[in-house]
Amino acid sequence: MRCPFCAAPDTRVVDSRLAEEGDRVRRRRECQTCGARFTTFEQAELSWPRIVKRDGGRVPFDEAKLRAGMERALEKRPVRSDQVDAVLVRIKRKLLSLGERECPSLQLGEWLMDELRVLDPVAYVRFASVYRSFEDLRAFRDEVERLERAALPPEAPPHS
Repeated sequence: MRCPFCAAPDTRVVDSRLAEEGDRVRRRRECQTCGARFTTFEQAELSWPRIVKRDGGRVPFDEAKLRAGMERALEKRPVRSDQVDAVLVRIKRKLLSLGERECPSLQLGEWLMDELRVLDPVAYVRFASVYRSFEDLRAFRDEVERLERAALPPEAPPHS
């Protein structure tokens, strides 16, 4: 790898370690000519499926859009950025594991809602309200009640 400081063609790897749940390799390098140190990241080049929108349009997968939607739902919620990153990694793995050239945007939305339901129920309801186009308070109430029922432990059998 060429040195970004002096453009010398020879650098050596000083340290390597896995980054981002093992999807990337972080390499610490040192220039053999000027002695400068810098970091590089290596990752597999993957072919992402195109996303089929509700109107039938097809767009490239955009992780930034997925992250932005998630962060809007999580605004002012007690969720760490590493938790957000982990959710995005899981969704991207699902997307790649489909092995398809296209994926409906509805599928991405469902995966994100599944993740938010576990991560933060308030963010889940926020996202679902926009994603499912809630029209009135009844739709909100129904979704919150569904969420509460799913969170309740099963009733214990009566004692005899």
